[in-house]
Amino acid sequence: MDPATLIGILLAFGSVFAMVTMEGGHVESLLLLPPMVLVFGATLAVGLAGSTLKSTLHAFKSIPAAVKGRTVAPLDSIDQVVTLAEKARSEGLLSLEADAQETKDSFLAGALQNIADGTDGDELRLMLEDEIHSKKVSDQTASKFFRSLGGYAPTIGIIGTVVSLTHVLENLSDPSNLGPMIASAFVATLWGLLSANFLWLPLADRLAKISELELDRMTLLMEGVLAVQAGSQPLLLRERLKSMVPPHTLKAGKAGSSGGKNDTKGTAQDGRKDKLKAAA
Repeated sequence: MDPATLIGILLAFGSVFAMVTMEGGHVESLLLLPPMVLVFGATLAVGLAGSTLKSTLHAFKSIPAAVKGRTVAPLDSIDQVVTLAEKARSEGLLSLEADAQETKDSFLAGALQNIADGTDGDELRLMLEDEIHSKKVSDQTASKFFRSLGGYAPTIGIIGTVVSLTHVLENLSDPSNLGPMIASAFVATLWGLLSANFLWLPLADRLAKISELELDRMTLLMEGVLAVQAGSQPLLLRERLKSMVPPHTLKAGKAGSSGGKNDTKGTAQDGRKDKLKAAA
């Protein structure tokens, strides 16, 4: 789990509350129910109005994935593909059917099953590219929804302030309450800006980033399994796949390795690589 989103949002709101406290104000003066109901309720309502019910539900179902931020390290995917390449060279492509049934990754399982079934390489590439494209469109639907909320919220906050100021102008006969009433009126604008920049837009960016990493992983697996089908040499395949990964991402994945099953496979692969170099 990557807690970056939770940490960032909590620090952002904490900074605002800290500023209010340091200036001698009261946090309770910002936690006014009427403007918060207007800003959050109306923002969600216009977001729904500009989208579809299915897209809205899909967007909110994607929030746990954004919070958890689970991604697979590129080195783990590379090790997995290289292991499959070694198995295919020693036991044949048909042996990959067992791996297709064991893996929990539906994308990889489908690719391996098609290889075992003898699907043509060009046709398999088209199938996998279509699946990657469908995943991209689905992910963009969620991130675009929250980005639209980030655009609506500040304007809705201004609407709330205008409504409150109208009420203030109706009570000019009571000067003693004008100050608190005007201050309360601007709370709606504040929550519009806070919700947009501290919640909706970060969620949209987070979903877009998680999607980018997942699409990169799927592309890596696609190129890997197609190379396995073509009979690529495992060690050369490893170097080719590593060249597809940005250096900083590759290093981060290696440094963050937890020493699990995939890491053991990688160590074994490196050992075989060293043996081959020594034999040469």
